[in-house]
This record gives sequence, structure tokens and C-alpha cells, in this order.
Amino acid sequence: MRYLLTVVLSLLLLSSCHNNGEEEQNTDPSPATYDLAHPQRFRVRESMQEISGLVFYQDEQHFIGENDEEGRLYMMDIRADKRYQHWKFAKSGDYEDVLFTGKDWVVLKSDGSLYVVKDMFTDSTSSMAYEFPAEQAGQHEFEAAYYDPRTNHIVVLCKNCIEDKHLQRSSAYQFDMATLQYDKKPVYSLDGKAVQDKVKEDIKRIRPSAAAIHPIEKRLYILASVNHLLIIASLDGKIEEVYPLRHTIYNQPEGLAFAPNGDMYISNESGQQSSANIMKLVYKPIKK
Repeated sequence: MRYLLTVVLSLLLLSSCHNNGEEEQNTDPSPATYDLAHPQRFRVRESMQEISGLVFYQDEQHFIGENDEEGRLYMMDIRADKRYQHWKFAKSGDYEDVLFTGKDWVVLKSDGSLYVVKDMFTDSTSSMAYEFPAEQAGQHEFEAAYYDPRTNHIVVLCKNCIEDKHLQRSSAYQFDMATLQYDKKPVYSLDGKAVQDKVKEDIKRIRPSAAAIHPIEKRLYILASVNHLLIIASLDGKIEEVYPLRHTIYNQPEGLAFAPNGDMYISNESGQQSSANIMKLVYKPIKK
């Protein structure tokens, strides 16, 4: 009996070691500078379960986030267990992304309207709305926007736009922060076929949910929550790399931000089987 018990315990120990080895092994394809399979996870409070935009703010502990229904911006301290400060910038609506130009806080609404926030961090916070070109309004849906400091433009990426219907692409429009006006024609289009060729899957259309320019690589990183992809492109939209995102880790990736040192943060909205969170991926520069 003692011999049998010893054998069973030995088998259990071997099985445990084997399983741990499998968990530690990174089987997911990742960019050379990140490990997508092993992010550090931070849970967010109940008030931000519908987080859909993310900005790195001051240090790796603090972020500005946006709840996609309330018209509020939140200061999130991901290491502290306390209520988040928040500021009401507009009435309730379907808000999808937030960005900081270095001067202005700007929020993207799903219809393409951009809200330039006034008096942020005060009791008098408000905003001014700039609508997507009227002749095209109502037939466009957006979730992703980013600021390009080279041109002082905000670029918004189509999730579902009429001009892309039945075409394997996603159009990008730019908004001039100097004139506070949209260009009426797309500045570029993301090529869904190029994405499809890299992942070897049927990608009818890219549906961007977040985007940001990498502070070191100077390339555009794009999340596509519906497609469950991380896409890396040049700043003129040419597809360079594509990586699948494991659903059990990136349940609903809707926010993307970078620290100045290149660390990447991805926020997930809550789902049926998981609460909202922020994932930290440490940047590992390629040694030359």
C-alpha cells in the first residue's frame, strides 16, 4: 500500500511539473519586443467595467480612462483600492476612445464626433464637439483614434463605414487640431487582404477598436477587438505585422496606451466570464 501511494504521488508530481512547463512556455506568436502570452494583469473598479479608452498619465500607476456610456473621464490608480476621481465632460452617449495631444484631451464618439475637453481636472470640466462631415454622417461607426504629433492631426479609424462596405479595407480620416476641422477624404485605408495574408484566416474587414503610435518604434499599433488581432502598421497605414490575441487573455480589447519607455497597456472591457482589466506588456528592445 505504501509503495502504491509513493507511485501515485510521484506521478502527480511529474504531471504537475509538466503542466507548469506548458503554462510557462510561450506558444503564442508575439512581436519581437513583447510577450503577448504573459502580460501583467490589473483589475479595475466597478465604475470602469465598460472601459473603452486608455491614456498613460504621468506614471505606470495612473491612467485616464473613459466609460463608454457616461460622458465621464476617470483617473485610474491601478495599484490603489480607492474610488476613481472623475470629470463629466458631456452628456451620456456612446464614447469609444480618449487621447491626449500633449495639450488637449479629446474624446471620440462612435459617430465620429470629437469632443475637445475644456478645464480638465476641475469642477468646471466641459467640452466642445466637432462633428464628422455632415454629408457623410450617420453611415459611419468609429472606435479608434490616435494623435500624430508629426502633423498635429487626430486620425480616426473606421470600424464600419459606408465607403468600405463590401470592400476589404478600413478607411482612416484625419482631424486638424490647428483648424479644428475634418478632411473630407480618407488619409489612407488599412488593407484587410494584407492582414488576411499574414494570419492565413478569412478577414472580410478590419474593425479597429484602439490605436496608438509607439513612442520608440514610431509605428502604429492597432487593436481589432472583433477580429481579435494586434496589427502593426507604418504611419501611412501599410500593414507590417499581425498577431492573433488569445481570447482567454484579451477578452474584449478596447483600449491601448504606451509608456514613454515602450511598455504597452491594453484594457479589456468586462465580459460574461471576466471583469474589466488593464494588461501591462513590458517592452524589450531588440539588441543590436
